[in-house]
Amino acid sequence: MPDPLHHNDPAATYPESWYAASAPIAPQRIGLHGDRRADVCVVGAGFCGLTAALHLAQAGLSVIVLEAHRAGWGASGRNGGQVGSGFNADMPWLRARLGDGPARALWDMTEEAKQLLRTLATAHAPDAPFKFGVAHAACSAAEARTLHATAEDLARNYGYDRIEPLGADGFRRIVKSPCYRGGVIDHGAGHIHPLRYALGLARAAEQAGAVIHEGSEVLEVVPGRPAEVTTRSGRITADHVLLAGNGYMPRLSGRVAARTMPLNSFMAATEPLGDRAAQVLAEDIACADSKFVVNYFRLSEDRRLLFGGCENYSVAFPKFVEAKLRKRMESVFPQLAGVGITHTWGGTLGITMTRLPLLTRAGEGVLSAGGFSGHGVALAGMAGKLMAEAVQGRAGRFDTFTRLPVPPFPGGTALRAPLLTLAMTWYALRDRLGP
Repeated sequence: MPDPLHHNDPAATYPESWYAASAPIAPQRIGLHGDRRADVCVVGAGFCGLTAALHLAQAGLSVIVLEAHRAGWGASGRNGGQVGSGFNADMPWLRARLGDGPARALWDMTEEAKQLLRTLATAHAPDAPFKFGVAHAACSAAEARTLHATAEDLARNYGYDRIEPLGADGFRRIVKSPCYRGGVIDHGAGHIHPLRYALGLARAAEQAGAVIHEGSEVLEVVPGRPAEVTTRSGRITADHVLLAGNGYMPRLSGRVAARTMPLNSFMAATEPLGDRAAQVLAEDIACADSKFVVNYFRLSEDRRLLFGGCENYSVAFPKFVEAKLRKRMESVFPQLAGVGITHTWGGTLGITMTRLPLLTRAGEGVLSAGGFSGHGVALAGMAGKLMAEAVQGRAGRFDTFTRLPVPPFPGGTALRAPLLTLAMTWYALRDRLGP
């Protein structure tokens, strides 16, 4: 069966995205050859793996990172760049299942995740400055009321008062679309150039002493003390292995595969809009709407609209991605009808049944983190930090994250995609029919 690691993109080549066109791409790092020994072997050079490698190397451990393609090649270098607050699940829902104390601890760590990203970006990726502001757009008045109630809950229970509720008129003064009936702006969330940030993390990890091997796909992980990690041309023996491949990770762990599955999402970049940009967004914020198949968008530094949406659950990217994205974009912003599109690209993220991250012990000496379900720009880095803490004997916060309810997909790995596709067909129809 084909896997997303190889099916849609040439080996070790960044997709033809606006991100890759506007980032300082370094020469490819050498691959792994021969047998090596390390304290920690990290599988995957995205936000999660690179943050873990940076923290571990700074603590003095020997760290080898194995990346099948290039650092930041996967979801970390392709996503919408939105740095959201919390989880892809409401806190009242989490409190009801975990209790007030664990829910509060988890919320506090999501806040730390945003601060961690801002700190690391400032220190190691100054060309990827964090910009505050994420709008959440409601497609109906009822959804707007739900967003307002969520903001009230966060202010009351967690002291998070950075979310501004807006009615339909106030929201449209900022997000200039006829589709939305109000919403909120989270002034504590934000957006960033994700590929520049990932490349900065890779440089920082290497400067701290970590070794990154690109073009080094992991074929097998054998848990144990020590564990063994095998590629086509080498082998790592390590006391600890961190699985950080998310949606692109081959089935190296049955436990992870049963609870996390790949989902493809797609983006387009328009030509620079110049003065027309103010007719789309009045402020330099990111936005995501309340559709189940979400539309998400923001302006680039050169005033393009970066617009994302369209999902599919097969391994292969669908045909006519640009036409589908254009249709969605022009439905949200009719004023952009006929605008030029210069880049389109797709990528694969990991999702779970509850849309909550899966942090787990995947075997003796093996930790795994993934399934960030659209919240990975901040949470993936935090997961990397928590895995680094666990490796150093401070597993308490990692264990708190393992309490998030993430059940296996119905039907196991063989039927999860067909069953989810049936469900998504219904939700996509509901999106088209409207509230």
